[in-house]
Amino acid sequence: MTSLQVDKHDGNEAAAGSAAGEDEGYQRGLGARQIQMIAIGGAIGTGLFLGAGKAISKAGPSLILAYAIAGLVIFFIMRALGELLMYRPVSGSFSDYAREFLGPFWGFVTGWTYWLFWVVTGITEVTAAAQYMSFWTHDSFPQWAYALIFTVILYGANLISVKLFGELEFWFSMVKVTAIVGMILICAGILTIGFSDAADTATVANLWNDQGFFPKGIGGTLMTLQIVMFAFLAVELVGVTAGESKDPETTLPKAINTVPWRIAVFYIGALIMILSVVPWSEFQPGVSPFVAAFEKMGLGVGAAIVNFVVLTAALSSCNSGMYSTGRMLRDLARNGQGPKLFTRLTRSGTPLVGTTVSAALMLVGVWINYKAPGKAFDYVVSFATISGMWAWIMILVCQIRYRAKADRGELPQSTFKAPGAPWTSWFALLFIGMVIVMMGVDKDARVALWPGAPLWALILGVGYLVLMKRSDKNKKDRVETASAASH
Repeated sequence: MTSLQVDKHDGNEAAAGSAAGEDEGYQRGLGARQIQMIAIGGAIGTGLFLGAGKAISKAGPSLILAYAIAGLVIFFIMRALGELLMYRPVSGSFSDYAREFLGPFWGFVTGWTYWLFWVVTGITEVTAAAQYMSFWTHDSFPQWAYALIFTVILYGANLISVKLFGELEFWFSMVKVTAIVGMILICAGILTIGFSDAADTATVANLWNDQGFFPKGIGGTLMTLQIVMFAFLAVELVGVTAGESKDPETTLPKAINTVPWRIAVFYIGALIMILSVVPWSEFQPGVSPFVAAFEKMGLGVGAAIVNFVVLTAALSSCNSGMYSTGRMLRDLARNGQGPKLFTRLTRSGTPLVGTTVSAALMLVGVWINYKAPGKAFDYVVSFATISGMWAWIMILVCQIRYRAKADRGELPQSTFKAPGAPWTSWFALLFIGMVIVMMGVDKDARVALWPGAPLWALILGVGYLVLMKRSDKNKKDRVETASAASH
């Protein structure tokens, strides 16, 4: 007896084939506890633990404001996604919605772009995880071997069952959350009780004493928006879990509604505390602000703690990448926009071929890190930010189209409406457009955007050719059917 099952859905009718409640072949193995932690941990990664150091040096304390405004935009995006999910919860998520509300071409582009986003992100994270291990091994074990070990372990976990993926993600997120809460409590203790080496200079006035709240001007704050938005990438991952959540109508809205306090505590709260204890001018690009804060406090174990947390964040990102890439490839294949072999599932209901291909491509990261270790992170940050924001753009546009149709009575109303929509969705779209413009202005980001141009051109070109071929085939089938009927 074979251990594989092949989905028979031909995917020729995107909207009808992905109707709400359709059995997609997956097992609903993700409970409320796991969905909540996936949602909480999804926006906490290396963008905060490492990227915030560069952002602080560019903007100073005003980075807090940048995170607050961007966080509001993220909330608008997630509520727009939530409205769509409650209208029709499917694993294809925004790719499936783009296919329904904008047409097959945009579904193709969104699905393949999101897949590529996670592959590229996974490439960076798996090599980063290998680098973090050298903190303890001091290069006594080759980095490529660590990258291979991590990839194989996470690949195996994703194939065994979705429940195991969810459990891994739960504990990865728990480590990140515990670390940030611990840092906030330590900083609060220093500010109120006055212990540690940082007590003499620790004061909330550090937020405005050193050249003011905007030490680099408004322009400096705007130039950090790329880094800020990168830190929030993957927050939309909860949408991909819709097809495997035990009770999506209850768990997904609850998870999405945690976005405001997540951002308030883990980003704004953590930055306020750290920048109060350590003046912003003491932070350096490339150095984790958490490590710098621990060193300022005189806590020697700080570097080891943060290294472990960042290692966890990197593995969490790889784990999420393998999960989402397999589902996205299968959704594309089920809708005739990818090779049919990607529809294969294991007996436990996980995408076999899509996950395998994605995991294999992530190993390319070993070579990239070897060839350009200094610039690899910057390049991937820029490309991943554009690719990730494309998914957000599709979410917002589809929500606007859906709301218009629902208000006209053409579609059923969602049970989880986005407040203030469609105006909040339009505001979020304008904000994302401004971020993309700022990336073009920033010379570092502009250089890093060039490698993405050929990939985007390839996706657009292949999408056009695939859909044209399908259109010609459908026309031929209709002609043959009509001819046969006339005889």
